[in-house]
Amino acid sequence: MSSKTKIIVLHMKEVVYTAIFLILAIILGVLIFFMFGPGKSVTTSSDAVSKYKAGVYNSSIVLNDNTFDVEVTVDADRIKSIDLVNLSESTAAMFPLMEPALESLASQIYSTQSLENIQYSSDQKYTSMALLNAIESALKKAENN
Repeated sequence: MSSKTKIIVLHMKEVVYTAIFLILAIILGVLIFFMFGPGKSVTTSSDAVSKYKAGVYNSSIVLNDNTFDVEVTVDADRIKSIDLVNLSESTAAMFPLMEPALESLASQIYSTQSLENIQYSSDQKYTSMALLNAIESALKKAENN
């Protein structure tokens, strides 16, 4: 009977490196399983409830027998634009702070997508409050109930 004995020489470094790589592979596998496993549900935009009904909504402001509208354009989940419409030149001349106040308010609303914590200067207080009330009224018309 002739049997050839094979002797395998393992260096301790190779064994340690192999064990470390196996442990890292197991940890990575477990991490991937928990991140993308069956317990996670992916929500799509069609599943999410939209905040607004997309469209253009108006609200009127009456100042000294002059009427003009604040027009708010919204998507399903964000405010796209806020404009003054039907503002005559005489009304714009009588109320010169109306357009700058709206620009200031609109930029804050676009960035936060909310009417909360809006800041305005003291010299535009009443103008800004009137515009905010009109914008709020238009957004109430746009809300998805």
